[in-house]
Amino acid sequence: MSVPDRAPDAAPILELIDAFRRSKTMFAAVSLGVFEALDEAPADASSLAVRLLGAGAAPGPLGRLLDACAGMGLLHKRDGVYANQPVAETYLCDRSPLSLTGYVLYSNEALFPMWAHLEDAVREGTHRWTQTFGWQGSLFEHFFKTDARRRSFLRGMHGFGQLSSPAVVAAFDLSRFRRLADLGGGTGHLAIAACERYPRLRAAVFDLPVVTGMARDYVAASAARDRVESIAGDFFRDDLPPADLYALGRILHDWPEDRIRLLLSKISEALPAGGALLIAEKLLDEDKSGPTPAHMQSLNMLVCTEGRERTLTEYAALLREAGFASVEGRHTGALVDAVLATKRSQ
Repeated sequence: MSVPDRAPDAAPILELIDAFRRSKTMFAAVSLGVFEALDEAPADASSLAVRLLGAGAAPGPLGRLLDACAGMGLLHKRDGVYANQPVAETYLCDRSPLSLTGYVLYSNEALFPMWAHLEDAVREGTHRWTQTFGWQGSLFEHFFKTDARRRSFLRGMHGFGQLSSPAVVAAFDLSRFRRLADLGGGTGHLAIAACERYPRLRAAVFDLPVVTGMARDYVAASAARDRVESIAGDFFRDDLPPADLYALGRILHDWPEDRIRLLLSKISEALPAGGALLIAEKLLDEDKSGPTPAHMQSLNMLVCTEGRERTLTEYAALLREAGFASVEGRHTGALVDAVLATKRSQ
């Protein structure tokens, strides 16, 4: 093949070649504790090397990492002294209520290694946790086995939730509902956002016992704390708490369709006539040509779960099969979109 006289711009290809290096640079800086250390006070590479890597550590390699973070806009450098930029202070330091560090660490320790086997996931159509880590049983059973890992991940998901849940609960007028049960609600960010927006709404965060303690901590910091409770349970095994509005935030994309059908049928049976289900997921375009974040999330589901992302039509088919009469979808402009499915009135 000859080179065309006017070859297309190679920038998109070069950008993608380099993209994983930038991600890994941020992952490594978070894992090494760079942003946490600089959150306490600005420092130079030599003092940070001793603090983060141990006595006798050469500052040169760490200096390269720090310079790269500065080049990406995460750090500020002046006269050899590094400090966090506001974006790092907000999203890469644990003390921030919007911190994403837990999800960054999960991405570094779990997702990044599994994505190295994406080709095998495509060939075989299955997750990669057994190939990568030798685990039998689900990723959730193993990676979140320790309290520290679980709390770190949930803090990261809370940061994501604070960026997306206000948009999800605002996508539809939910003022007619009186009782929300957020199934698998984690730290309660969606229930909190809903009760803060709708003053007549009460909510329950329904999740596993190891999660509900963290939910209580976050709920206690909300102005709506008197209207949000935490209930321990497993939405596949246990009775669901009573509600006229259920919510599933980033839950359905984890599971294959037989498990989704089971859960949706259980929710439909528990709802009163005219009750509804609010779903927070990233929606694929109907022709699946985009958006790219939904494609990336769907590939992520291929690598690390048994699920995938779907179009609104695909969700609607599953919901109507479960007894929901109307299904509406909204693009929120946030990290996830919103779907509202209403049960038949009688």
